[in-house]
Amino acid sequence: MYELPPPAPAATLQPPDFILSVRVYYEDTDAGGVVYYASYLRFCERARSECLRALGFEQRRLLENGGPVFVVRNVHADYISPAKLDDTLTITSKIINLRHASVCFLQQISRGDTLLFTAETKIACVSPSKGRPVPWPDALRNRFHARLCLSPGTGPQSQSH
Repeated sequence: MYELPPPAPAATLQPPDFILSVRVYYEDTDAGGVVYYASYLRFCERARSECLRALGFEQRRLLENGGPVFVVRNVHADYISPAKLDDTLTITSKIINLRHASVCFLQQISRGDTLLFTAETKIACVSPSKGRPVPWPDALRNRFHARLCLSPGTGPQSQSH
């Protein structure tokens, strides 16, 4: 019997980057088959969630064990070129700043060699019961620190400074 090869991994850790591949579905587009602007933010959210999982942390499990939740504090985005229905996109995520209760990701979405979108997203670590910032759990902070990229390259904020 012929066995199919395993699918290529959709997510990989390639220090210091985390890379996730996604396909653009109809639900991600507007009536013209162009990716709707908010879909880029959803793709980035998925990549950050999968990055946490690849680092050994599941958000649901953290919450069930009394841990913190992660909320978007701000996003600086640059829409460079449109993605379209059925495109395969690559989301590359880098940790570019780590503070006591926040982390900043630089995320880039590409189609092949074409850069389509960049975003710098600041994520706050928050107590679910108090809604206030709290320090990162040591284990998570250590894993973030190990992946910290000290030369982030270009992104929406670094282009404007």
